[in-house]
Amino acid sequence: MLMNITGTWCREMISMISRGAAEPGPTATQSIASAPSLDLFGERVVSSSSQVPGFVRNMHQRLASSGPPDDWLFMDILRLTEAHPTDVAVTLLRCAPSCDRGAAIMWKTIASSGTTLKKVLPTLLCVMEGWPLQKMYTSDGDNKDVFALAATRVLWEILRLPWCPEPFVEYSPHLVVALLFQVFISTEQLSEDINTFWKRCQEENGLPTNINRFAVNTVKALLHHLRYLNLLMAMERKCAWDTLLCADTHHYAVGLLAREMRRVTLPFCSCTALCLLRWLSREEPRWDLAALAFLVEVLDCLDLNEWGNGILEIMTRHLQSESMERCHLALKGLVALSKDPSMAIKVCSLSEGLVELLRSEDIEVVKMSLSVFTNLLMNKDILTSSSTAPKLADALRPLFDNDNSLVQRLSIGLYQDVMESVVEKGKKPLKKHMSQSLLPLFFHCHDENRRVAQASRETLLSAVKLLKRKDLMHLLKTDEMWSFAEHVLAEDRSRAAEHLRLALPYLQSPQEPLREAAIRSMGIAGVLMRGQPEELQLICEALQALSTDDSPSNTSLIVRVMFDQRAALLSSSSESRQPGQHPIPCKRRQPGDQRRAAGAPGTAAAGHT
Repeated sequence: MLMNITGTWCREMISMISRGAAEPGPTATQSIASAPSLDLFGERVVSSSSQVPGFVRNMHQRLASSGPPDDWLFMDILRLTEAHPTDVAVTLLRCAPSCDRGAAIMWKTIASSGTTLKKVLPTLLCVMEGWPLQKMYTSDGDNKDVFALAATRVLWEILRLPWCPEPFVEYSPHLVVALLFQVFISTEQLSEDINTFWKRCQEENGLPTNINRFAVNTVKALLHHLRYLNLLMAMERKCAWDTLLCADTHHYAVGLLAREMRRVTLPFCSCTALCLLRWLSREEPRWDLAALAFLVEVLDCLDLNEWGNGILEIMTRHLQSESMERCHLALKGLVALSKDPSMAIKVCSLSEGLVELLRSEDIEVVKMSLSVFTNLLMNKDILTSSSTAPKLADALRPLFDNDNSLVQRLSIGLYQDVMESVVEKGKKPLKKHMSQSLLPLFFHCHDENRRVAQASRETLLSAVKLLKRKDLMHLLKTDEMWSFAEHVLAEDRSRAAEHLRLALPYLQSPQEPLREAAIRSMGIAGVLMRGQPEELQLICEALQALSTDDSPSNTSLIVRVMFDQRAALLSSSSESRQPGQHPIPCKRRQPGDQRRAAGAPGTAAAGHT
């Protein structure tokens, strides 16, 4: 290939490239053969590709010696690399892994030609990803391992040039990913060979002691060359570079890098995300947690019509991981995917697994699972199947009483969505769940958190509407809440014990309005369940729960007196009928309790409404 390179240009290249390496290099210990004679106008550079490694070693020895190279040696390097990029790159990485003076000149010469560097970069990337050693063959049959760090040293040396080679811009997403991988992987225990190699690099070039810090510095140098100064400053302000160096916090820093990158440069961010998507698609990715942390932050930058199926497959795989961090990230990705109409229907295939996650003790898992379902049911084309609806209702019901108000609000709102979106044949099996949820929803209508109370009221209205209870709907709309409770409790006396048991947990609520609502409901249920076999046991449980109330109201004290009297009567009857059996133990009221229950002055009940 004819190249428009003159002797003057070569002399300028020698001056520029050698300026930073003018100090004497290592003296060759063996005789140096003449440079290969290359035909300037011929299409074939060498007669046989197996000769290329020998030529490369010869060139390196000439440049490593103290003598100045002749003008045409630089052109020889470019033409040989242009024709045999992999052989040149791998041979040079083998014979000068620490990138000594001669190798640095050769790599900078290669970088001076955009077309030549573009051919070499894929080989460098392949070596970098093969940590710690990559086995690569050259045309002479040599398969000696190559240090992944040797390729990173080459990048660092090229980045010291005053300009940014054009191929670095094109390959920058791949380079950033490969360097971030090296940052993480170099935090692990290093072999003796790696430590020896890096010690030599330090002695020759004054590089950082820690390999992962050197990799971070290379990332920063690359971003500086790309002129992403705002990104560099944002990461610096948030101390993200130091966070990147620790194995335990590495993925958090990568996620932060993704957010800042998305804010500064969307095209670069999207290309980096696609590189990571291909990385995660491998059978056994070695850097999946950090790659996942980056990807989930920038899903809205990607064309989900093209990449959505692959992303969903990755999220599904990590959703089943034993690692809670991977599960968190997968759910975060599913929350984003479920907002996209084209992906929402596909995410529905994960419904069964997501229902199980609603029972998790990890609050973040529960929150994100609720968000996925909420996003799905916002899509008008998606209905809740008759098989999923009861399972989902069962999992949601306990969440009404969760300590986290966001979980409460999301679960109550989702319960309403399930009722309204269930397919026609699924409405009948769901009615039983709706009937059982009326009392808990009624209690939460008294919640001190207004958003929870509002969600409960709206869901309660939907429930009675679907149950076709016009009487209850009228009471709710006219705000006759206690009449509503009395109707619900009185309509089926056989369920009075069930209602009383439902109210018991609310006696432990830190919110007085909820305790008050539960106590009043218990009073009604206690009257309705008289004569039922389990009456005494439930009354005793209620008394024990009431006794823990640190700030009893008049209502609670009155209910306690009523239950205490009824329990005493039932215990007495039980003893007289069955003298051989012990009565069910009940906490006895201390003298004066009845007087305090009546609201005597100076008692704890005074001043409460």
